[in-house]
Amino acid sequence: MIVVNLDVMMARRKMSLGELSEKVGITLANLSILKNGKAKAVRLSTLDAICRALDCTPGDILEYRPDESEQK
Repeated sequence: MIVVNLDVMMARRKMSLGELSEKVGITLANLSILKNGKAKAVRLSTLDAICRALDCTPGDILEYRPDESEQK
């Protein structure tokens, strides 16, 4: 499963959801969906803009964790 650590990076950069929304050019609602891990997909251009705004890499935001139910 893919875990979205957007809230962690925002906290490290002391940036609010509203501020990130303005810098990235994405609505608060869509950014919130991404932050809460409910997004089904993310455009690479959006990921690029988020990384630029937060001065990070995609690996700082997206994390892969094996699904525990599949390991059994």
